[in-house]
Amino acid sequence: MDKPTEVLSVPALDHTHKGRWEHLWPTIACGAGLFSDGYLNGVIGSVNTILSRLYPVDYKQSPARQNVTAITFAGTVLGQLVFGYLSDRWSRKWALMLSTIILIIFAALATGSYGAGGSISGLFAALTAYRFLLGIGIGGEYPAGSVACAESTSELKSGTRNRWFILFTNVMIDIGFVVSALVPMILVLIFTEDHLRATWRVALGLGVIPPLSLFYLRLKLQEPEEFKRETMRDTKTPYLLVLRCYGLRLLVVSTIWFIYDFSAYSFGIYSSDIIAVVLGDSAPLWKTFGWNVIIVVFYLPGAIGGSFLSDWIGPRKALAYGVFAQGIVGFVMAGAYPQLATPANIAGFVVIYGIFLSLGELGPGDNIGLVASKTSATAIRGQYYGVAAAVGKIGAFVGTYVFPIIENNAPNPTRSAQDPFFVSSALCIFSAFLAYFLLPEIGQETITEEDVKFRAYLERQGWDTRQLGAKEFREEQ
Repeated sequence: MDKPTEVLSVPALDHTHKGRWEHLWPTIACGAGLFSDGYLNGVIGSVNTILSRLYPVDYKQSPARQNVTAITFAGTVLGQLVFGYLSDRWSRKWALMLSTIILIIFAALATGSYGAGGSISGLFAALTAYRFLLGIGIGGEYPAGSVACAESTSELKSGTRNRWFILFTNVMIDIGFVVSALVPMILVLIFTEDHLRATWRVALGLGVIPPLSLFYLRLKLQEPEEFKRETMRDTKTPYLLVLRCYGLRLLVVSTIWFIYDFSAYSFGIYSSDIIAVVLGDSAPLWKTFGWNVIIVVFYLPGAIGGSFLSDWIGPRKALAYGVFAQGIVGFVMAGAYPQLATPANIAGFVVIYGIFLSLGELGPGDNIGLVASKTSATAIRGQYYGVAAAVGKIGAFVGTYVFPIIENNAPNPTRSAQDPFFVSSALCIFSAFLAYFLLPEIGQETITEEDVKFRAYLERQGWDTRQLGAKEFREEQ
């Protein structure tokens, strides 16, 4: 993007007259809803394993097995695009509230999925439909919640903004993944393997709690100051100028996100199946889920450590270094798989697999959402972020279909497990080069600076920047 020809005076938002909690709680309220994404996407992996045991022919050997896990991503893509538009053209707050309501309703309905007359195929069809609609709500959390969270961090102390954004977005997703792995294990121990139908329904039903717990807090939210100052909701958005300004950058961000989600969500959803293969068919279900818990716990040190690294060296380098290291570990793991993938060496397998996942969180997991939320102007940030996130979720959607195909077409069981790691690791190395050489540097003031550059760019193109800002905000000036 062209550099501005003039420096526009913009007041620093971290100097507004608010206390620490007043600065911080909007960040929490906006970002913490992504816990629902982690839990509701993660728990379906364990539900998938349970349904495969309950219905070894009707489910495991039918398209329903892939549809139930993948259809949420299709809904998420739709939600990200629709809510990206709504969050820019309507309201950050009310777009977020609408996505919260959708999450509550369809998480509850998925729990009670039922086929007419007790039909098993009808049960799977109902679960698939509810998961699609649930995905729309999950998708809304990304552009509405994450973008508002990023803008709220502008009011926090400089030098800490990246970590707060990451702690209440990606770390929330990862905590959701951990809880989604732990809950089914506990439920299997409570209900026993004789009552797996109750287990999968309760596991899904608990997904209602996270969005419900945030409902009141989000109702009290105000629009972010950055949004009120820079929005185009009361004027026509010059999309052709926006595309010229941000098109190439959006392509790079979207590609990196596609590659990350292709691997991360596929490994996350099928991790309990991978563990089941290593342990063998005779292992009790709770043990399979227990080792899966240990694997996903590795997300947290990478995500939490990466949040601080992002402030120290910047998101671009943190992303590039993390995903490059992940690719190297992935190649090592694939090469050593024949020695690791035995019941006797399950601990070593879990540790190396966990490190592989942890590095993914330290790099792209933590930073791709941060990059997407801070490399465009506030006026079009929701749509920019929504498109990038949607391309990422298309990667997740593709991955959940491609991984089983890679496994099923391998010449032997060992290659069946190795090949997904070879593919994923090669893509990691590629995305590391994209990030390091094509992404811009992102500092603590990037959101404000990006708005200044965008205003100057629009003025050079003859667009009247006095149209920027909400009407009520302009009237106060």
